[in-house]
Amino acid sequence: MNFSSEPIVTVQDASIFQENETILSNLNFTIQKGEFVYLVGKTGSGKSSLLKTLYADIPLRLGEIDIAGYAIKNIKQRDIPWLRRKLGIIFQDFELFNDRTVAENLKFVLRATGWKDGAKIKKRIAEVLMQVGLGAVSGKMPFQLSGGEQQRIVIARALLNEPTILLADEPTGNLDPEVSQGIFDLFNQINNSGTAILMATHDFKLVDANPKRMLTCEQGKLHDNIKA
Repeated sequence: MNFSSEPIVTVQDASIFQENETILSNLNFTIQKGEFVYLVGKTGSGKSSLLKTLYADIPLRLGEIDIAGYAIKNIKQRDIPWLRRKLGIIFQDFELFNDRTVAENLKFVLRATGWKDGAKIKKRIAEVLMQVGLGAVSGKMPFQLSGGEQQRIVIARALLNEPTILLADEPTGNLDPEVSQGIFDLFNQINNSGTAILMATHDFKLVDANPKRMLTCEQGKLHDNIKA
């Protein structure tokens, strides 16, 4: 795949903090449009903290980060929802509303991000459900679905606003290996359509079976295997 010259993520001399503790320091890397990158490391090594900083859930205090056209340092509170419209954020624990149908879960996100036309909302929900291979589940409740199906709904939710990059935090962490490979294959399809992906994972069997560029969090530093 040919990457454009303008990165989707640029990190320069950044440090990641949790309260007053430095989690990662002196980070310098870029992610190009359409690139697929793993973020690996032991539990507590800083993977989730880095992702949270990228989508402005943790403030950036030191260094510079630009993602999807937004400078994260000192980003205004009112701009954070607009930033997150350009990002697809995928959580390990799904964070679906169990008292609403799949379609209502997705409709909630669209309404919250400014969609008003009911027909367009219905059409977009149908499109993303087809994209993740679950076109027939819109009327079901999340608890009626398997773990793998729920994760596909979470991915559909992340795709609603056609993000330029997906930030995925351990998306296969709660799934068995066969289901995990299916979810990974879906990520590959999404990536092949042009969406960049940064996927935090500790599933090294999956990583070994599907080698790609890898950023490793280790002892407060970030190592890039393409620069090794």
